[in-house]
This record gives sequence, C-alpha cells and structure tokens, in this order.
Amino acid sequence: MTAEETGKAVAAGDERTVTGYRGPAPGSSPGSPTSVHLSHTGDATATNGGTAISGYVHTLTVQRAPREPAAWPHQVGVIPSEARSFQHRAEADRLRTAVEGGGTAVLTQVLTGMGGVGKTQLAADYARAAWNDGSLDVLVWVTASAQSPVVSAYAQAGVELCRADPDDPERAAQQFLAWLVPKSGQRPCRWLIVLDDVADPSDLIVHPDDPGTRYSLWPPGSPYGRVLLTTRRRDAALFGDGRRRIEVGLFTPAESVTYLASVLEARGRTEPVDQLTALAVDLGHLPLALAQAAAYLIDSGDSAAAYRDLLADRATALTDLVPDALPDEQATALSAAWSLSIDRADTLRPAGLARPMLHLASLLDANGIPQSVLTGLPALVYLDLHRTASSTVQARRPKWWPGRRQRPAPPVTTDEAIGALRALDRLNLIDHTPQTPHQAVRVHRLIQRATRDTHTPNQHEQVARTAADALLLAWPEIERDTGLAQALRANCDALTHHAEAALYRPDTHAVLYCLGRSLGRSGQVNAAIEHFEHLVTSTRSRLGAHHPDTLTARSNLAFWRGEAGDVAGAAQAFADLLAERERIFGPDHPETLTARHNLIGWQAETGDATDAVEAYVYLLTDRERVLGPDHPDTLITRNDLASWRGEAGDVAGAVEAFADLLDHMTRVLGPDHPDTLVTRQNLASYRGEAGDVAGAVEAFTDLLADRERVLGPDHPDTLVTRNNLASWRGRAGDVAGAVEAFADLLDHITRVLGPDHSGSQMVQENLAFWWKKARSAR
Repeated sequence: MTAEETGKAVAAGDERTVTGYRGPAPGSSPGSPTSVHLSHTGDATATNGGTAISGYVHTLTVQRAPREPAAWPHQVGVIPSEARSFQHRAEADRLRTAVEGGGTAVLTQVLTGMGGVGKTQLAADYARAAWNDGSLDVLVWVTASAQSPVVSAYAQAGVELCRADPDDPERAAQQFLAWLVPKSGQRPCRWLIVLDDVADPSDLIVHPDDPGTRYSLWPPGSPYGRVLLTTRRRDAALFGDGRRRIEVGLFTPAESVTYLASVLEARGRTEPVDQLTALAVDLGHLPLALAQAAAYLIDSGDSAAAYRDLLADRATALTDLVPDALPDEQATALSAAWSLSIDRADTLRPAGLARPMLHLASLLDANGIPQSVLTGLPALVYLDLHRTASSTVQARRPKWWPGRRQRPAPPVTTDEAIGALRALDRLNLIDHTPQTPHQAVRVHRLIQRATRDTHTPNQHEQVARTAADALLLAWPEIERDTGLAQALRANCDALTHHAEAALYRPDTHAVLYCLGRSLGRSGQVNAAIEHFEHLVTSTRSRLGAHHPDTLTARSNLAFWRGEAGDVAGAAQAFADLLAERERIFGPDHPETLTARHNLIGWQAETGDATDAVEAYVYLLTDRERVLGPDHPDTLITRNDLASWRGEAGDVAGAVEAFADLLDHMTRVLGPDHPDTLVTRQNLASYRGEAGDVAGAVEAFTDLLADRERVLGPDHPDTLVTRNNLASWRGRAGDVAGAVEAFADLLDHITRVLGPDHSGSQMVQENLAFWWKKARSAR
C-alpha cells in the first residue's frame, strides 16, 4: 500500500492463510514428503520448522517484503500537515539551537507540555524544515501513543531500509535500531526520529517474557542522528542521559493576538485589538482553543465581542474536564469553546450530523480513524437515529394549517457522513485528511474527553456498541492491507480503553475476538495470548465461567498458546474445553464438534498419525450427519483426514481422498477458489509420492498456470507451486531443468522478498541440492 500527497508509506506483505500446515523439519532433504494438517477455519498448526497460515496448505511459506532497501533520502510515516496560520514560536528557535556542525545533532530533545499547546506542530515544523533543507537521509515519524505503534513503525522502517522480516515485527524493530548505529567503512546516515505523543515512558522499554531479551525503543546515540520526542508527561525517566528538555507553554499574549488577527485577516475580517486581546485571555491563550474560536468567527460572521458574550453565557454549563487533562483555570474556557464549535458544525450541511459523528469519534483512536469506520453502515444508522432535532424537515403546509408536523429526514448517506466530517474539520474539531484513508480522522484527546463527558450512561453504551459494529464491518477477513489492520487494532484498543464494559453487554462483542486474531496473524503472538488471557478473565467475571463467550475465549487462548510452541498445553486446554462443551451443549453441537477437531489436531502433533486418522474418521461421520457433506467444517475435516492418512503411510489412500475432495470442492466452491487450488496442490504432491512422478509434474504445471492467472506471479502460493514444480522435475529425471527452474525462482523470490527471507533461503538450498545432483551426473 502506498499513500501519496501527505508523504509516502509503504506496507509490504501478504496474509499468512493456511489452516493446519505442518512444514518439513529443518534440514530435511528437498522434495521429501510434506505433511499437512488443516484445522477449523481460523486455526493453524505448525511444528518442526513449518509455518501455519489460515486457509492454504503448501510446503514453502513466503511473504512479500521490500524488493530492495529504499534509496536515500527516505521517509517513514507521515508528518502532520502545517496548521493554518502557523506562526513561528520561541520553542522552535530553542529546538534549532541544538543543531551544530553543519546539520548534525547529538542531543535527544523532548518537547513536554499540556495537551493542546502545539507540541506536535512544533515537532512537525522542525522535521519538515530539516527534511526540506537536505540535512537528512532518513526521517521517521512515529505516533508513539503506545508501545505497539512504536514497534510497528520501527518494524516498517526495518522492512523498508534493512530488508527485515515483516513476519517478526519486534525483531524488525530491533534490526532497524541497530542499523542506526554508524558502521565503520560505511557511508554515515543522517537521520531524525520523531516520537510524537509518548503517553508513558515505560512504553519505550520492551519487556518480553524472557528477562534476558529486554530492550529499549529509544534510538541509539549517534553523531549523525537526532531524536525529537513530544509528550505530556514530566517523568524523570524521559530526561537525563543527554536529553534536552524543552517546555512548551501557552501562546504569549502577543502570539495569541497575532494568531487571531492573521487568521481573520486571511479571510478578509478585522476585529478591534482590545477585543482580540480580551478573547485570548478568555480562551486562556491555548492554541487549540484559539484555532477553534477563529474558525467559529469566520463561519458564523459573529464579532469577537458577540463570541465573548456567548462564551461567558455557556461558561457555567460545561465545567467537568478532568484536571490532569487541562489546568483548572483553563477548563471552563476550553470546554465552552468546543461547545460553541460543535453547535456551529451541527448547523452546516448536512445539518444535525456533526455532533453524533463526534460522539462516535470520541471513543476511537485519537491518532487516526479509518474513514471506512465512520462511513460504514453501522455509523450511518447511528447518525440517522441520532440526528439532532433541528435537522428534521418540515412538511409543506400553509402557515395557518393546524398541527404542523415534522417528517424525518431521508436516511443518511455515505456522502452525508463525509460531509459531517468536513463540517467538523472546518471548525477545527477534527483533522480530516481523506488522502490518508487509514488515519483519515484525527481528534485531539481533550476534545474526545469533553465529548465523552456529555454522554449519558445509555448513550455511552449505544455509541460504544455502534463503534464496535463499525470496526467489525470495516475489518477484512483477509488482512492484505497491513496498514489498515494496524489502524483497526489501534482503534479497537482505544474503544476498549474508553468503554470496555459496554462491549460485554449483553454479550461479548465479536470485535474483541477479531482483535486478538488480528494480533496473532500479524506475528504478534505474545500480544494475542495476552489479549485472550484478559478476554477469558473478563468474560468469566462478567458473564460466567460456562457462558459460550467464555468458552470461545478459552478456545482462542488455547490455539495461540499452541502457536507459540506450547503444543502439549494447547492439547490439554482443548481436552478440558471439549469435556465442558459436551456437558453444556451436548455431543452433536457444532461448537462441540469444533472442539473435537481442534483436540485431534493438537494431539496429532505430539502423537501417532494413525490415531489421528481414526479420530478424524469418527469426527467426519458426525460432521456429515450433523452439518451435511457440503459444510465448510466437513470439508476441513476431510482435508485433515486425507493429510494424516498420507502422514501415516497410506499414500494411495491420501491420493484417493484428495481426488474425491477435489471434485467435491470444485462443485461447491468453484475451480478458482483458493481452497480448491490448495487441494489440487495436495493431490499433485501425493500422486508424485505414490509413484506417478510424471503426473505430478503435469499437475503442477497446470496448477502454476491457474495460480498465476488467479493470484498473480508474485503471490506466495504461486511461488510455492513454482518451487514444487521444480522439485518434481528433478525427481522425474530432468535435473538440468530443475536447476534452471530453481535459479529462475531464486532471482524472482529474492527480488520480491529479499535474500534474507526464509523462502529465499529455502529455494537457495534446493538450488544447491539439484546443482550437486547435476554435477555428480556428469
């Protein structure tokens, strides 16, 4: 994914989607039999060096990565756009005085101050100037509100600059930090890293389960590097060690008046200086409040004196801002300014939608909300139901007609939802940048807090459940766009933080399960385990130990523990879960059958393949009886049964089973469905293992053509098919053809994934193997 205009961000990688794949053990000879295990959709199994990906089965797993390290100069992350009528401040001069020696800096600089004083804008101005004057080779802008976004940003930089593995974000982040250290004999890199809005100093220290792997996310000291950090915090941990602290305060009185006058003058407006001076005092010289007031004056046409009268009239109505969010002497003026701005935004077309839109945004990620979340069907329904009363349309009646009635406005459309966002943007209540769709809406946390404080308990729950519905609808089943997935996870985290209790009434919202699975599929397995541990605890305490949601959370937790390497623990957890589901639901309930399926799969990984075959035979009988032969769960069980038959030594039985399954899947799913193509690959492999080597070559040749047509030449499954075809060509006696095919594949996969990717290394090993075979045959 590449976003233009506001900068450039590149996300590389495809979703790992195989259920129950077990790859070859490390060091096994190329072309050796490969065992496959498919589990329930969403589950995956991998041991002995294999990689599990939900929905596909193959002997080589690859993932897209940068083709080559990005050329300098290179930017990672998007610098916020310059505020309207941005003015130079003394803090900007203090930032630049630390730069010495022709553009190099040795100090880490920390901008600290209360929310709304303009820390981010100062940092953006500094970064933009450094980038534009050519003093930087690499610029990384990080929205550092939590540890996960920092790791993700560093990992993205590692992928783009160091060819790091996108499958392992933490390792990629560490590789990037190590890359920043100057290397002898290499051209020095002049870099700037901006960590914007650090919420907690502890977020910059990673504490994995192994104490020996603790590491810091602070960039390393370098004579060629600069670090700029913004935060509301004043913890001692943020300072010292050569870090320069810069306090960012309110506008000075002169700056406040200059700002108000310049904004108004740009729109052809003038106001008496004494009124602007008094208005600045009323607003406490807070830059954010001044910006909103100026926008209100421009759009409404009111004078500064009239605005001050309105502000004074509303001052006693909104006084509930939390002290740590804003100093006491500023709370009243700030909340009143927002209230007036919301009222004005609600009158703009489409009338009556700005306020409910802000209610939705107040529970999501302040640093960026995907536009699709706020314009999807759940949001549209919410806007329609909560449109302010003044927006209803009067029915056409004579003025003298008794009992004039109002009729509801037509249902809210997507364009109207976007119009509501534009209205809020006009009043500086949000920043709406459609050019960055995954972070199209940014809202200051203080505005969010002031909005949430107006919620009634019932309204709070309605908004929370709607936001959860909107996130779930926007979440793709297959996360091809890693940037979107990261944004959705951040928004779900924010929603949980602000309104977790509402997500368990009347039951556990599905978005909480979606969040955990997304974490695991993105490579953050430990984070997925932590998430589901919390979910199990929460569902048990809120809904009861035997509630279906609690059992579902336990199932997810068991799965990801197995993915983390605790196969025996996963098997035991599923055994316990199966016993409980049988007691609560009965033996034929679909959830009970799923628990049986998972238990068989995890036990098979540590036990006898023959036992797995027998267990799957019984399960298949029950699933066909209960669910029918065409149900996806039934097809999954048939696939697993065929795989374990081959693993147990019944290769002929596996061939027959996969052939029957292929006919069935082609009829039910279609010939081009990814699962159908996977079954074709399994059948081709086992035909070759059964002795029909020429048939395997022919089958893989046909499959390669179809996968290139359906998935494209760079898709992981297409590359896997090329790898298998080359191997079977060699086993069919065409050693020279195998060498040539592997050489071509190595060039291709290195270009797509980079030379350090595991897939590239496996192909290189296969090429070496067949090259030796070719030499020995001479």
